[in-house]
Amino acid sequence: MCKVAELRVVCLPASTGLVVRSTCVTTITPPGTSQHFNHSNHPSSVWWNIGVQLKPYSKRVWCIVCVLQPKPENAITVAVSSRVLFNMDTEQQISQQKGMEAYLKYQMEHEVEPFVPGPAFPFVKALEAVNTQLRVLYPGSEELFDVVLMTNNHATVGIRLINSINHHKLSVERFCMTGGNSPIGYLKAYHTNLYLSANSTKVIEALEEGIAAATIFRPEKAVEVSETQLRVAFDGDAVLFSDESERIFKTQEKLFNNKFKNESFLLSFLNRFLESLGKLQKKFYAKDQRMECPIRTYLVTARSAASSGTRALKTLRSWGLETDEALFLAGAPKGPMLAKIKPHIFFDDQMFHIEGAAELGTVAAHVPYGIAKTFY
Repeated sequence: MCKVAELRVVCLPASTGLVVRSTCVTTITPPGTSQHFNHSNHPSSVWWNIGVQLKPYSKRVWCIVCVLQPKPENAITVAVSSRVLFNMDTEQQISQQKGMEAYLKYQMEHEVEPFVPGPAFPFVKALEAVNTQLRVLYPGSEELFDVVLMTNNHATVGIRLINSINHHKLSVERFCMTGGNSPIGYLKAYHTNLYLSANSTKVIEALEEGIAAATIFRPEKAVEVSETQLRVAFDGDAVLFSDESERIFKTQEKLFNNKFKNESFLLSFLNRFLESLGKLQKKFYAKDQRMECPIRTYLVTARSAASSGTRALKTLRSWGLETDEALFLAGAPKGPMLAKIKPHIFFDDQMFHIEGAAELGTVAAHVPYGIAKTFY
């Protein structure tokens, strides 16, 4: 039994072939409409059995799902700053040019105006899309993505942030507003698996605390990405693995000449997040949903397959992550490949690749970890 925060109508492809028990008394909403059932409409003591009721309309399946707030220790927690979730360029400029009081006054005067989406917005929406399907396949499970808004904004700005989240129908329930202080100290308390920010200094602080983190860069042009499938692309050296092979590559130019006999790389922090993705993928595979899995991962590396392909793929396999696609480019630029993939996010440790990806419309996340940041 789990306490329900919200009941939501969702529409899924009929091809999913779901067989789900019906334990909630619910109302099916016809196609073309949507409806939310807030828990506030019911006594606070109401508890619901978790389940869904299905009814087909044409080629779609409409159902009521119970939206649960997972316990932090059971969830895959992604903390995002307000400046990557929303576009706050105007507000940031006011803060820098006119000071904090003018910034807070502006926010209060415009608190009924929702922020427009920022670079991490599609990524967050994709996480929620995965959650929707997980709740249908595994009613009551708390192995879900949990997004936390982590910001050093004052609580005064919280009203506009809450209004914006409600306006865009985001399922972000956990907030951390630190009133000018760094929020990094709260990341572990929120059981954070991944932290995304526009502030590279905070990202480095998070990495020093042992938390996977990356600096988000806004793409130079808008590109439509999937609304139903989460696509995560990542480089290998220093991002997924340790920077040991990157160090060898930078200093000796060829990985063939390295002295390491072990066929697996040392780990970096990001592997913990990707390992969690692998676990969720397997939950879909267990329900015979491999081809319809809403999570797809891509290894995109400048290395050649001959020099490091076997080690990279074996390491990923040992973590339980079945990479869907692996692209070994042998020095070719990554931007055009990423433009084809259209990932929600691409992790890399070298700004050269970050800039190339952003130029062609990819939301790029810089991981300032290891030797690459020294050579750049």
